[in-house]
Amino acid sequence: MKLSGTVRYSCALRLWALGTWLLAAHSLAFGQGFSFDSVAALAHRLAQAPYKPPVRSLPPALLKPQFTYDQHRDIRFRPERALWRAQGLPFEMMFFHPGWLFEFPVTINEVEAGKVRHIAFDARDFDYGRNEGSRQAFGDIGFAGFRVHYPLNNAAYKDEVAVFLGASYFRAVARGARYGMSARALAIDTVGGQNEEFPRFVEFWVERPDANAKTLTIYALLDSPRASGAYRFVVTPGDNTTILVQARVYLRAPVATLGVAPLTSMFFSGENQAHEDDFRPEVHDSDGLGVQTGQGEWIWRPLVNPPALTVSSFATTNPRGFGLMQRDRSYVHYEDLEARYELRPSVWIEPIGDWGDGRIELVQFPIIEETDDNAVAYWVPAKLPPPGQALDLSYRMWWQMKSDRLPPQAWVMQSRRGHGYMRTKVGPDEFQFVLDFDGPALRALDPKTVVDVVFTVDRNAEVLYRNAQPNDVAGGWRTTLRFKRLDAAKPVELRAFLKTSNETVSETWSYLLPARAR
Repeated sequence: MKLSGTVRYSCALRLWALGTWLLAAHSLAFGQGFSFDSVAALAHRLAQAPYKPPVRSLPPALLKPQFTYDQHRDIRFRPERALWRAQGLPFEMMFFHPGWLFEFPVTINEVEAGKVRHIAFDARDFDYGRNEGSRQAFGDIGFAGFRVHYPLNNAAYKDEVAVFLGASYFRAVARGARYGMSARALAIDTVGGQNEEFPRFVEFWVERPDANAKTLTIYALLDSPRASGAYRFVVTPGDNTTILVQARVYLRAPVATLGVAPLTSMFFSGENQAHEDDFRPEVHDSDGLGVQTGQGEWIWRPLVNPPALTVSSFATTNPRGFGLMQRDRSYVHYEDLEARYELRPSVWIEPIGDWGDGRIELVQFPIIEETDDNAVAYWVPAKLPPPGQALDLSYRMWWQMKSDRLPPQAWVMQSRRGHGYMRTKVGPDEFQFVLDFDGPALRALDPKTVVDVVFTVDRNAEVLYRNAQPNDVAGGWRTTLRFKRLDAAKPVELRAFLKTSNETVSETWSYLLPARAR
């Protein structure tokens, strides 16, 4: 597992992996009344008080620069000491050691029959490898985070199925998948403000599962300079691992952009943006943003590695879903024996209840290494409550591998950019995209059916050619689009979908061609 893995993840850990003022009721005995509302009451009390930055309480031996990445990586939790292993329960938890980038530990508690038990740090739970020095002197220093284990792929072994580590980041896997993209609880001013703020989970409560449990419930208290919040996560591992999220957020002060259900992923190169010095055809954790608007339109926007920061917005009311998806599952399209990008999960956000007016926002920025994340997607409510009042939202996260969320009619299989053989020279601002659509609606058509491609461009482009034809080899339909960009210093917005004489038969392909790098 990557400990940092992304520029934004690293920034979150370095700059905003902050502690918070934990109330004198930090070890509050909730008694029989512990619930989501108990955590929400703590979040509300935090929001009513000025933000208090954390105090570094770890022993100096665990802090940078004397404590390095390699030293931290050499500390491993002892599996035989996993929480609930001795009781033979279906779920187990193991913990991450604090230190290095994880300067501000989190508090973790177990909840059983409504009663809260603090889980104390114990150095005996860890194998320190080549690290030297006394461990018993550490005391109860807390944890960096934790991971959840469950027999996901076979009954004989408990796989790691979810991790909560760093700021408010977490991620999960479905059956057969490997870790890839990450999620987080909240994004503040990713764009639109002066500086991005990374809220941090400061305390967790985990319900002890019973002997036949199929789900694990986790509560979390979140805090940051401008927001606090209570979260409830119900994790259900499976072919599609789902996480049911209940959130109640309180603002301390106004924000420019509040990102709900944020997803973070990486796109380095792909079929629409090849890398000339890489033997691998594609390198990405996700290849596109999928959107289902409140009106029912399905939109697919392929990701890019842009020359500069780009922001795309899709306004809608009561969205039905969105997600950063890894649609391409063919190993030969990646050819990476180690990274296995074809096994990275897609994550689909399914809103529960009415979310009202707002927009789905996609932020992309350039990277020069595939170890950095450069794509962030989230929901931005059009109206926020005033500071101190609650914003309640619920949603279900689908961590998918073998059954990615797709439109019911037809969808984009691939978006290839570039020209084939041309008898005449192509200008530097003339572009061609070849799109392959497939799905039940297209498979059901007679090959003689007239299928039209509706292709629109913004004012910075001129359409040169459009065509749709049956794909006699792979099935579905192939669409060829050519256009000319008028001003290379500006981006171009493109849209295309397929229709017959009386109905739309595909999702909408939506593409942002970035401005030429200066």
